[in-house]
Parts: sequence; C-alpha cells; structure tokens
Amino acid sequence: MRLFLALCFLLGIPSGAPEIHSLKYFVTGASNVPNFPEYVVVGLVDELQITHYDSNTRRVVPKQDWMNKVTEEDPTYWEDESDVSLRDQQTFKVNIEIMKERFKQTGGVHIFQKMYGCEWDDETGEVNGFHQYGYDGEDFIVLDLKTETWIAPVQQAVPTKHKWDNDKEDLAYWKYYYTQICPDWLKKYVEFGRSSLMRKDLPSVSLLQKTPSSLLTCHATGFYPDRAQMFWKKDEEELHEDVVRGEILPNHDGSFQMSVDLDVSGLQDEDWGRYSCVFHLAGGQEVSKRLDKRDIRTNWKTNDGGLSPGAVAGGVVAALLLLIGCIIGLFIYKKKQPQGFRATNTSETS
Repeated sequence: MRLFLALCFLLGIPSGAPEIHSLKYFVTGASNVPNFPEYVVVGLVDELQITHYDSNTRRVVPKQDWMNKVTEEDPTYWEDESDVSLRDQQTFKVNIEIMKERFKQTGGVHIFQKMYGCEWDDETGEVNGFHQYGYDGEDFIVLDLKTETWIAPVQQAVPTKHKWDNDKEDLAYWKYYYTQICPDWLKKYVEFGRSSLMRKDLPSVSLLQKTPSSLLTCHATGFYPDRAQMFWKKDEEELHEDVVRGEILPNHDGSFQMSVDLDVSGLQDEDWGRYSCVFHLAGGQEVSKRLDKRDIRTNWKTNDGGLSPGAVAGGVVAALLLLIGCIIGLFIYKKKQPQGFRATNTSETS
C-alpha cells in the first residue's frame, strides 16, 4: 500500500467502527520544498487533530482546547514534547541525507515521512500498534510487531532492516511502547475529549439543480465529524458511473458539508423513484433521500414562463415569512410610539 502521498490527504482518512479508537502521529521531513517547514509533526486522536509542531515555531501546541487538561497531571508536558520533537527534527535531517545516498540522488525535492501510533478497542480491550516510514510517496520500511522484525519493501531499506533487526533491546522497547505506553496515552486523550470525539451530528440533505440539463446535486450540511461518505444508489446498489463526488468542506460553525452529483439527463420519468442519495456517517448512522422532482430546489423557469415547482414552493414560503415579518415589525413599532404625542416635522439637523 502506498503511503504519505500528501499530509492533507492523510488527515482525511476515514476511521473504522466507533468503538475502535486510534492515536496517530504523522511526521514529515522535507528537503528543498519551498514555503513549507523542513519538519512537521501532526498528532490525531480518532482522526481529529490534537497537536502540531513544525521547525519554524519549534513548539508543540494543542489543536483542541481539551488537550490542555494534560497539564493537570504533567505541568511540563508541552515543553517536554517540544524538546523531543526538536531532537527528532535533527535526526530526520540526517535521515533525509541518508535516503538521498541510498537512492543515488544529489538534489531535487524529497519527502521522508513516518507514521506511528496505536489502536484500542474500548469493548474488547485489544490494542494494536504500527510504525512505518515512507520516502517520496512509497513505503520504505515497516515494523511487524507480531514477529518483532522490520519489513523492507525496497532494496534500499535492506541495510536498515538488518541493523534494526539485530537491535533486540530497541525492538523490545517498541513492543512495550505500542502495547502499553501508547494505549495508555490514547485512553487519557479519549477521556479528555470524550464530548468532542463522541459527538455525532447528522446533516440536513437537499436536492439542488441549476437547470434541467445540469447535474443534480445532493448536498449535505451540518454533519460532524468529517468521517463520512456520500453516494447515489439505484435499486439499493451503489452507483459509480455518472456520479461526481465532492470534497468534505468545513462550515463556519465547526460542522461540515459535502455533495455528490448525478447526471439525470438520460433518466426516464418512471425511473426517478429508483434512485436515492445516501449519506453515511462514521459509526453506521445514515440519512437517505429518494429522488423526487418535487423536492428539487432550483430557480429555473418552466416553458410557460412560470417557476419550477421547487422554486414556487420556496417563493411562497419566503413571501409568507416576509409578510409575517412585516406584521410583527408594524406591531412592535406601534407599541413603541409614545402615548399622547404626535410626530412633527422639523428643519433642524444634527
């Protein structure tokens, strides 16, 4: 499996079942990458970013307010983590130069990355760890905790594999770290951020279309977290053709939105009811909306010059709301007028 093609992509990887919690760190060392720090570390719990470090600031900082609870038990936590990241930063700079020698490279843009962490099943108590390196978008070396050996997918990693396989003390430490230390920290973080990590908000789903010949958009907004999927299906089977999926985007209130488009230009009227738009939130919750012309929100006009049914319905609602607003406003204005006085004209200005 290819690793680390882009950090922002990795941050969007969907998690598994909700009872499986994860603590992951993505470490990126860059060589000759303009406008990008030489070294970046991003920490995530259940795919939600909790920490950040880069070579420009040289400080590990929390990305969630609840992460500050960690200092209640360890007042020097952030300083200690910053010192560790600074030391690792120097090691990564050396490793990039070693990678260039191994791959016979003299210059250019290169990325050396590490991904490590653990998973914990809060129902069974089972834990699992992972530790792997990638170079220029490809796997370089991976730790197999079950056999306590390193796997080298490429020839250039074989010398490293032999060296690390012979370091039994180091292997014993990694096994202890990923089965004891990492899960313990993960459990703390989950407890600190339980209200955020367990939050599940389903979206409102709408059907949108600019014109009868445009793609039909199924739009979901207001959901949380951002670990979600959205797709069209026909007769209970997921569609892959004539479908365009959009990205998950943030809303101003911290929730998210996304959309998926369907080409309906060739659909017969009798087939519309066979299609449904499905939103699936991590954890199994779903919202399904069947394709119905009456539910489409649009502003295009019909052949006789009138508005489409969706636009008419929206216009009627808007007009009623406007009328009600005017009545309420007039009532408030009347109530505020002083009793026993009448308004007069004046030529004075202030």
